[in-house]
Amino acid sequence: MRISFLSALVVALAADRAVASTWFAKAAYNKWHQTELERWLSDHDVPYPQPADRKDLENLVKENWDANVATPYQSWDTNRLQSYLTSRGKEVKKGTEQNKDSLISQVQQSWQETGDQATDSYNHVKDWIFDTWTDSQLKAFLDYHHIPNPTPRTRDSLLKTVRENYSKAADKAGEAASYPGDWIYQNWSESDLKRWLDERGVPVPQPSQRDKLVASVRRNARIASQQYQAALASVSDSASAAHQTLTDALLDAWSDTQLKEWCDANGIKVPQGTKRNELIALARKHRSKLLSDYSSAASSASASLGAATSSAGNQFARASDDASLYGADLRDTVNDWFVWAKEQVGLAPSGAAASARSAAEAARSSAARGTRTALKDGAKVTDRVAEAYSSATDRVKEEL
Repeated sequence: MRISFLSALVVALAADRAVASTWFAKAAYNKWHQTELERWLSDHDVPYPQPADRKDLENLVKENWDANVATPYQSWDTNRLQSYLTSRGKEVKKGTEQNKDSLISQVQQSWQETGDQATDSYNHVKDWIFDTWTDSQLKAFLDYHHIPNPTPRTRDSLLKTVRENYSKAADKAGEAASYPGDWIYQNWSESDLKRWLDERGVPVPQPSQRDKLVASVRRNARIASQQYQAALASVSDSASAAHQTLTDALLDAWSDTQLKEWCDANGIKVPQGTKRNELIALARKHRSKLLSDYSSAASSASASLGAATSSAGNQFARASDDASLYGADLRDTVNDWFVWAKEQVGLAPSGAAASARSAAEAARSSAARGTRTALKDGAKVTDRVAEAYSSATDRVKEEL
């Protein structure tokens, strides 16, 4: 009797889970307006009768949902499949470059989102649909809808403001917001739409009419958001490694006396008799202090390393100013790598990333003009900075 009860309980729980999963899968579109259902079907080239009953449209969406949302890669061509694998840091298996079935299998193995997660994401469109917009496009959206720009105006604050006001903007425009219409891209030119598709390896529809371009961008916005977030995560890892390399270069160039002076100046207790390797290890524990207080550290370093390093610091400052970045410190050099990475996903004006390379080159040149003693120490730092930039940039290129 006990076994029968447990068996019945297991069956009941399994049934509940199946019902919950079915409800969860429907939740993304079962409240959509009829025009949104028609839009989704049109975007995904699914024919539907006109006029049509709303329930019939919803059933059509349901029938085609998994193939287009949960496993969209099933319909990708070989070029896009390869592009996706590369963006995930995966090497295409040798000899399978044009084997679509094999490529689909490889993509499936690296796919990180479940069907339920993909479905649930359409309950929160505003959280991801703007991810791949440039800062100027976000600002244009706010301006068009008479929404005050945030202060200070950073990318994060722009995204936050757009997301917070998205539903309100849709309501004022008399538009649906769950699966947005063409209105959301009304400030994008046709060349903007084509560029967005090209940069992400998405075939541009032919003929490239505006409505087809918008449909293609909208259809691929979710996957583009995922790839963008993955790229930023990789860039963040590279930047962390770059921070470490830059601070290591500075610490390695300092003498024991300079290390002790820096520790004393920042309230870090140094036990008597501490050896050099212990001093460096102690300073590394406070690496964030070294970066956040670079102006003090740079002054200390320039006093000890001589005119070459001081002049190199000035060159870094001028290079940063020329690139219209926020300040002249080591973190801004790494920020240039972030800018370079954003260029790769279409979120920054081209050329901004050159400032870090220019800074390193200028620092090297400046060091060469110093005294013979300063040249030796200053070149040691600037060479490591240039090497760090090159190394980190190569890593970012691979990860993107």
